[in-house]
Amino acid sequence: MTDHASAMEDVELADVARARGAHPRSAPPHSQAGHILLDGSATPRAPLARRPYAGGDGTAERAPFERAAHRPRVQSIRFFSGHYHRLLVLGAFEAMVVAAAFYAALAVRFQEWTLAAMEDAVGPLWPRVLCATAAMALCMGAMGLYQLRQRLAFTGVAARVLVAVVLAEVLLACLFYAVPPLFVGRGVMLLMAPVAACGLLIVRRAFTRMFDGEVFKRRVMVWGCGDEASTIGTRLRRRSDQRGFRIVGYVQCPDEAVKVPSPVSIPGRAELMHYIAQHRVEEIVVAMDDRRRGFPTQFLRECRMLGVRVRDIVSFLEHESGHVNVELAKPSWLIFSDGFRCDAMRASGKRAFDIAVALCVLVLSSPLALLAALAIRLEDRGPIFYRQERTGQHGRLFRMIKFRSMSVNAEAGGAVWAQRDDPRVTRVGNFLRRTRIDEIPQALNVLMGHMSFVGPRPERPAFVEKLGANIPFYMERHFVKPGITGWAQVSFPYGSSEADAREKLGYDLYYVKNHSLLFDLMVLLRTVEIVLFRVGSR
Repeated sequence: MTDHASAMEDVELADVARARGAHPRSAPPHSQAGHILLDGSATPRAPLARRPYAGGDGTAERAPFERAAHRPRVQSIRFFSGHYHRLLVLGAFEAMVVAAAFYAALAVRFQEWTLAAMEDAVGPLWPRVLCATAAMALCMGAMGLYQLRQRLAFTGVAARVLVAVVLAEVLLACLFYAVPPLFVGRGVMLLMAPVAACGLLIVRRAFTRMFDGEVFKRRVMVWGCGDEASTIGTRLRRRSDQRGFRIVGYVQCPDEAVKVPSPVSIPGRAELMHYIAQHRVEEIVVAMDDRRRGFPTQFLRECRMLGVRVRDIVSFLEHESGHVNVELAKPSWLIFSDGFRCDAMRASGKRAFDIAVALCVLVLSSPLALLAALAIRLEDRGPIFYRQERTGQHGRLFRMIKFRSMSVNAEAGGAVWAQRDDPRVTRVGNFLRRTRIDEIPQALNVLMGHMSFVGPRPERPAFVEKLGANIPFYMERHFVKPGITGWAQVSFPYGSSEADAREKLGYDLYYVKNHSLLFDLMVLLRTVEIVLFRVGSR
């Protein structure tokens, strides 16, 4: 029986135990905000909606629920469900800024102030505007400016916007050279760059101030105040981590140690429902340390009927951080959660995407690969390529191909983790690793079907056996093909220990659960940022 089913079965037993009488609990002193304590009661407890108060007919008990049900709830503003609504709004505004900058540059350059006159001067405008906005969006994404959890200060954002504008200008120059009918002149491109940069910076600043406001945050109440509830404050401690929600309170469960600050006492369930209506709670996160004791089935059912969303702590942390907490996850989460899709259409689309990207990488990087091979050969006369056994999809072994970056007999004593400033790495190999050039030959593994371009990083069988025995859910990462790059690689620095592997596994499980072509494209864009800023390589 799963943990989830066991918890559901034990709910009825807990209700019976409470009906027989519970020891009263004393409430802690009131404080400013945040923590809600439900006092126990020595009187029998019937199901929530039917338990009468002193009046005997249940009207006093039902009144708070009826008021909450009929009271209009003012919710936070959300344009689309999910996390991507902010990025869609931001991308739309920035596309309009780039298009306006393009038209302004045309007007100044040709002294034409109507669209018809501009088209007479340079030809149809819409394909040129589309190319300009697409190139800018691509370069902005490659600079990491469309991350869901942006942690850069505004100065860092401004620097990356300027780099993205320069890269977009270079990309457009190459495009106009390859397709001459789209060319609009160097003067237009030079005028567009500063106007677009200023406009993008203004939009970014306004966007940050506007979407950091309370009106765009979901109002969340946490059911629990112990170890599981405290992970919200530790895992999502940064301001950037909490842009999508605001915690309005915690509820203490019976016999649960308090691990969160600022307690506030609320004496009963009716008052709690009034609190939910008063504070416009939109979501309840169940974070009980022991769900077999006092699971609030009736209360949560009432909340669902009022339109309040209910989910568990693992799903909440996954949604907000892009990471699965393997310490809190239970088999029931894996069984009942959405995602983990695998169908013929998705697999064939991903395979076509992998082949197309691998061929492009091999063709475009061939001059660089030839120079790397020559440098490796000249340094120590050793072999150019290094083949190493790795664990692939469903545990199948394959030999991964890389440019050799270590000395010839670097692992004569057995497999060990790579370390910072590893003495086994050659001078040429150090450069190849920092620029990720050593991974170019892995595109051949992609073409052979051993790997995907995006996926969990393949590990060596010796490490897999050890990590699989010590880390829960570790073997589940092998249900998709391993990748050259992946969500864990772009979200977490290079790992060199079991603790790092445990942390990266959370990102790998998030990818396995949510992988799609759009997700793969986002990871590829983030990889460009990693390569340019040399983050995480050793």
